[in-house]
Amino acid sequence: MWYNSAIIVSRICTCISISLKVGREEVNIYVGNIAYGTGEDDLRDLFTKYGEVSATRVITDRDTGRSKGFAFVEMADDEKAKEAIAALDSNDFMGRDLRVNEARPREPR
Repeated sequence: MWYNSAIIVSRICTCISISLKVGREEVNIYVGNIAYGTGEDDLRDLFTKYGEVSATRVITDRDTGRSKGFAFVEMADDEKAKEAIAALDSNDFMGRDLRVNEARPREPR
């Protein structure tokens, strides 16, 4: 019994340490109304002007693989992320006026 508890505690501690960002917290940014041809590299190039970009994800339809017209960008610095949001919201990118704001958790269905 003790052995199983030790494994569980070890796995919980490992999960906690993996989920922590050392010295900083990533900011997840929602980017809406993107052109269907926008790629992750396009978004990375756009947001890198404001600071370090940790990740980009263009959301696609699982059946067709086509972009759903929105994406998420993760930035390492909170202040730089806010600067990018303020600068890019409602601005034209690839012929579309972007909607850019801090991402909110998904609501339950």
